[in-house]
Amino acid sequence: QRDWARASFKERAAVMAGAARALESMRADVVETMIRETGGIRAKAEQEVSKALDELRCAAGLADQPYGQLLPHEDPAVLSMARRVPVGVVGVIAPWNAPLMLAVRSVAPALVLGNAVLLKPDVKTSLSGGVVLARAFEAAGQPGGLLHVLPGGPETGEAVVRSPHTSVISFTGSSATGRRVGELAGGLLKRVVLELGGNNALIVLDDADLDAAVNNAAWGSLIHQGQICMATGRHLVHERIAEEYVARLTAHADSLVMGDPRRPEVRVGPLIDARQAARV
Repeated sequence: QRDWARASFKERAAVMAGAARALESMRADVVETMIRETGGIRAKAEQEVSKALDELRCAAGLADQPYGQLLPHEDPAVLSMARRVPVGVVGVIAPWNAPLMLAVRSVAPALVLGNAVLLKPDVKTSLSGGVVLARAFEAAGQPGGLLHVLPGGPETGEAVVRSPHTSVISFTGSSATGRRVGELAGGLLKRVVLELGGNNALIVLDDADLDAAVNNAAWGSLIHQGQICMATGRHLVHERIAEEYVARLTAHADSLVMGDPRRPEVRVGPLIDARQAARV
């Protein structure tokens, strides 16, 4: 990591650009892997790969940004400055619902700014959330030893947080687990970045275009079978249109084809596992 931190910003940016090219070249295989591993439909997998490519290209642009600032000093003859330096090792704990996108958005910025990364994808999506990224960076010529993929469950995640080698933890997942990560990291005086779940409301007023509202509502509630942190969990509808809204939303939901997400006509695939099905 220290050698990587001393590398030219052009070298680090070139690795990000190379990883984007490698991922693009693997796109068809990655999409198929993600469909099989997550149960998401093809459109969702395609969009996720596109978003991951955006993250890699944006990360490449971070490398040549200013990394310091001049600070005021009481003595004009004194030059006082601050400089940002890599933290060392960043622990990234990524979820299963959008495994590639939600891993790369933490992994790529950490790497391009000179850090090493320990990535713990969810064990249910260790390929599309971990191995795919490792292969892309390997193909891009990134020096070895900078990105480690360690799939596992809660015990593995806790070990990543507790490790004396991780200086920053980036966690994406449930609020309950996020509280635990924040508790552990706080006790160890580690910096932590949390992106957690929510209970999100769609508000529909009585002058709304009901067809547009229902289309957006169904998308918000049912994209990836509702397994998204921003999923529409509540529909707050004006009482004057509530009955018609429910009827139209029900009809729209009934029209959606459920089944094997590899079939092009399917719009709703399976949930990730039995535990998630019981929770829903």
